[in-house]
Amino acid sequence: MRRLFKRFTPGAENLRQNRWLNMLGKTFLHPSMWHLNRRSAAGGVAVGMFCGLIPGPLQVLGCVIACVIFRVNLPVAVVATFYTNPFTIVPLYVAAYWIGGSLLGDDGKFVYPPEMGDQSLTEWAHALLGWLAGLGTPLALGLLVLATLLAAAGYLIVWMVWRWHLVREYRRRKQQRPAP
Repeated sequence: MRRLFKRFTPGAENLRQNRWLNMLGKTFLHPSMWHLNRRSAAGGVAVGMFCGLIPGPLQVLGCVIACVIFRVNLPVAVVATFYTNPFTIVPLYVAAYWIGGSLLGDDGKFVYPPEMGDQSLTEWAHALLGWLAGLGTPLALGLLVLATLLAAAGYLIVWMVWRWHLVREYRRRKQQRPAP
């Protein structure tokens, strides 16, 4: 896995020579943002899982900022944000709305948008804005809780799988050593 990762990520010298990264100073050249170990990979997955629920194209920008703050692996974090896509985003947001509604004491039922009917456009737009405002608080709280849960789960899973792999490799090497 490490060889595959190194093959697709730029080397330290390539990063130093990049004129766009030089403009930002040494922020993106910190070794922990590019080195692959258990801590940086697990942290990168956690950051990617958390930032994956940020709406729209701001996911990667939020991911980069969080990686700079927490000094975790940037490529792993960016790849981890891709768990949200056009097929998964709607179920995730519905789940977030349900979680937020449950935590706020609502019954968690989805309220359908108002129909236009015989209302004027301005009356319907006002009703639509009221409906969106009603979704806002449960959705925001649910997104925060869901993103935190996904980040924690991603961190723990990567940490445990990495540990399991190390123990397995250690035991395999120990068995292959000649007996004294």
